[in-house]
Amino acid sequence: MNDRATAWWERTDAPGPWFAVGGDEVRLLRDGIEAFPAMLEAIELAEREILLEMYWVGADPVGIRFREALTRAAKRGLTVRVIYDAVGSLAITPAFWQPLVAAGGEVREYHPVSPLRPSFQFALMDQRDHRKILVADKRTGFTGGLNLARPWLPVEDGGEAWRDDMIQVKGHVVEELRTLFYKTWRRVWFRNLPHELVPMNVPRDLVPLSKRPSGRVYVLASLRRQRRNLMKEYLSRINRAQTSIDVANSYFIPDRGVRNALFRAVLRGVRVRVLVPAKSDVAVVQFALEAMYESLLRRGIDIFCYPGPMMHAKTVVIDDAFAMIGSYNLDERSRAKNQEVNVAVEDAAFATYARNWFDRDVATAKRLDLYEWRARPLARRGIEYMAYALRKLW
Repeated sequence: MNDRATAWWERTDAPGPWFAVGGDEVRLLRDGIEAFPAMLEAIELAEREILLEMYWVGADPVGIRFREALTRAAKRGLTVRVIYDAVGSLAITPAFWQPLVAAGGEVREYHPVSPLRPSFQFALMDQRDHRKILVADKRTGFTGGLNLARPWLPVEDGGEAWRDDMIQVKGHVVEELRTLFYKTWRRVWFRNLPHELVPMNVPRDLVPLSKRPSGRVYVLASLRRQRRNLMKEYLSRINRAQTSIDVANSYFIPDRGVRNALFRAVLRGVRVRVLVPAKSDVAVVQFALEAMYESLLRRGIDIFCYPGPMMHAKTVVIDDAFAMIGSYNLDERSRAKNQEVNVAVEDAAFATYARNWFDRDVATAKRLDLYEWRARPLARRGIEYMAYALRKLW
């Protein structure tokens, strides 16, 4: 067991096992206590290049710890490049990154919200970079739901112990994550004026994102014209499910297409379980989510509300044969407005392992009962339906 006197970034409890899947390797990292030390270790061991694309970097001990690790890497002569979202990381300013920039690192802000920023464009303010990507040396990569911020720390370390999943990968899929990073890097570079004074230096060894994945571990993105489209993959996998669909999703407000696919799965005899937070960190999202409960329950979908700290994971396991972990929420913003990324794994051993952890989370959650839920106050129902009606405006 961990010595709780040891700093969170130095703890050595072994995360879950590695799974060999074709030519790649994957492992599940649960919560910040497993993910943060593994990510910091990858930064410290890197020898050539570190790429970080992150929605929320906190102006707190977690964000500062990662900035310090990146700064040390830049001082060692590594290429260090960071993209952070202006809204997700609203608490930090460009001055936050000054130690890294002074050491030779490069930092880009995704779609600034301040008109004083050279790359500000009003038409882009509602489009956000919700990805969480770390790539070190083309050797290892990470993605999932965790941001670099204090809520993901254990309570004893001053955090809020948010429940979340990350996936660490090795092999060809790391290069796909690297390619995805540089696609965004190009776009934010061209919007930072005067760009003619700053060489872009995008490497020439990027692997293409083929139309069809070549392996059993592969990257998916949320761009509507993207070849590896996340929503299309969700629908395809749900429509092919035979025995079980297990979804952990923090902002579960699926569109009609996904809902109908889940309803058809239930009619085929598929067990569908959805794990959501009992209390969201965003109140309007919680009300919109609750507006859907009765319809989902009537159609045979089992809903479990995770108690205590925020359940922030975005994980799906289907038929104990396929798993996806990433940043994608089943809501309108992820579908149409956000840049997102998931890693898909076609492997029975890994999927079963992830589903076993899902079972443990479900065991601590409250299963909703249709008749009890119908007894909630009418006033609350009105608030729920108003929040749901406005879901496309968030």
